Amino acid sequence: MAEKRKLFEEVGDAQAARPVANAGMIDRGRGGARGAIRVWLFILFALVFVMIAVGGLTRLTDSGLSITEWKPFTGAMPPLNAADWQSEFAKYQEIDEFQVQNAWMELADFKRIYWWEWGHRQLGRVIGLVWAIGFLWFLLRRQIPTGWTGRLLLLGGLGGLQGAIGWWMVSSGVSTGGAVLDVASYRLATHLGLAFVILGFITWYALMLGRTEKDLMQARRAKESKLFRMSTGLLHFAFLQILLGALVAGIDAGRYFVDWPLMQGQFFPPDAFNIAPVWRNFFENPGLVQFMHRMAGYLLFAFAVVVWLRGRKSAHPNTRNAFNFMMLAMAGQIVLGIVTVLNAAPVHIAIWHQVLAVILWVLILRARFLSGYPIPTSLRGKTQ
Repeated sequence: MAEKRKLFEEVGDAQAARPVANAGMIDRGRGGARGAIRVWLFILFALVFVMIAVGGLTRLTDSGLSITEWKPFTGAMPPLNAADWQSEFAKYQEIDEFQVQNAWMELADFKRIYWWEWGHRQLGRVIGLVWAIGFLWFLLRRQIPTGWTGRLLLLGGLGGLQGAIGWWMVSSGVSTGGAVLDVASYRLATHLGLAFVILGFITWYALMLGRTEKDLMQARRAKESKLFRMSTGLLHFAFLQILLGALVAGIDAGRYFVDWPLMQGQFFPPDAFNIAPVWRNFFENPGLVQFMHRMAGYLLFAFAVVVWLRGRKSAHPNTRNAFNFMMLAMAGQIVLGIVTVLNAAPVHIAIWHQVLAVILWVLILRARFLSGYPIPTSLRGKTQ
């Protein structure tokens, strides 16, 4: 027979006796695996950021063809003695870049460009190692939140693909007898574009892991759909401009026309279609390539202003601030681009133009994220 309960039994005692369900790891917010994975992603973010900068310097210093072979494993060791250095130099002396453009080089000159390319490749290996160690650590300990294994595995897959595309790019310039002095610009654009895609995924994942799943689900209900769509369009437009910038860098187009706003005194550059067949001009003609990059830059800036004005109307202070920072970086990038052209794209200015492009890319992503997952605020303007 069941025991009779007292009429005025303490409610707190009854509640205390009930078992309490433990929150799963995916609901632990900033703690647990989500926080640790986010730290790991920040490390990968920093490494990829540096990788893009080092890659830009490798291109600007014409160092990318100094290593003429692709050895994913044994290539990690640099030349260790005079004989090794002479062997590497001899391989470089066989390609067109040396014979046509750098025949003046001595071994000491070769070493300077060699170290840039070697460092670029080693950094890629380090990124792959950091990803593999982190992924396996969280996987074996079963600390990856539900639904995240495929996302984190994607980063490793894209990293491996990037290594293969890197050699595909370099191989286009390692030639003899064809007077090829640089890598194919469209392959360079593919290589740089994938680097930005990888950085974009890392950024987006880190932003998502910074909030609990419960928080994200609630925030999604307050999604500003039109602003999210506009920022998505801005993101895609910015990516196109990044690819055009890679085409410019690939053929040193930024050093051919050094006046602004005109190009050799006219709006449209001379001899814009003097390469046959015609389609090659869109990749290899310095005047036409730089013209496309300039025009796309103007249109991108105009569209960014429209998106920014829309973002200023957001009801969420964090979202408004995100679009303000995005617009500030966009304006700075336009100014820096003009300065780069007027100074014939020197290394110390051109590399900052590329670095700011990375920062702008991340800020657009953050503004887009906050328009899709706004941070709720109270009537007093405090974050809840």
